[in-house]
Amino acid sequence: MGSDEFLFLLAGLKWTVALSAVGFLGGGIAGLAVALARTSEMPLLERVTAGYIALFQGTPLLMQLFVVYYGLALIGLKLDAWVAVSIGFTLHASAYLGEIWRGSIEAVPKGQTEAAKALSLNYVSRMKDVILPQAIRISLPATIGFLVQLIKGTSLAAIVGFTELTRAGNIISNQIFAPLLVFGIVGVLYFIMCWPLSLYGARLERQFAATTR
Repeated sequence: MGSDEFLFLLAGLKWTVALSAVGFLGGGIAGLAVALARTSEMPLLERVTAGYIALFQGTPLLMQLFVVYYGLALIGLKLDAWVAVSIGFTLHASAYLGEIWRGSIEAVPKGQTEAAKALSLNYVSRMKDVILPQAIRISLPATIGFLVQLIKGTSLAAIVGFTELTRAGNIISNQIFAPLLVFGIVGVLYFIMCWPLSLYGARLERQFAATTR
């Protein structure tokens, strides 16, 4: 395995990072909307978003990517692999982050909401200035944990022909016939991305546990 092969792996790594970032940021924006809808106290909106979460949490990510990439093509909407997997991961992340943040919003003591209402704060002000800052702090360990899972989940994008780190490793392995070496390096690269995030999430969880005692 030479420098050209290693550079090809790094190019795949770049797309893994890009896909993780797009899925997490896009999913975060949509997930916040889902979380707010789930806690809106509007029965119809809560039921719709609950069904949305159940759909994406109850089906495999691989199937979701198949539906976006191949299913839309059947109705004449042919998407580039990058666009398709970006949409797929954004939808997937929005459901999980929406549920994580819904739980965090509901974990904020009810007295905070009651105090904000007593001060005549409207819904936007209550959420922006009182509830969400506390909910974000509560949700950080679980949010970081999901980001780690999302990074590792990007390997499934290879199934629709998107060349991220895992697919790049598979291509090189087929060329040089050294799967243990190639995927050993691939595993190390995933570890370098995920391990610091896992440590950071664990540290935040310990800090949060200490402050709530």
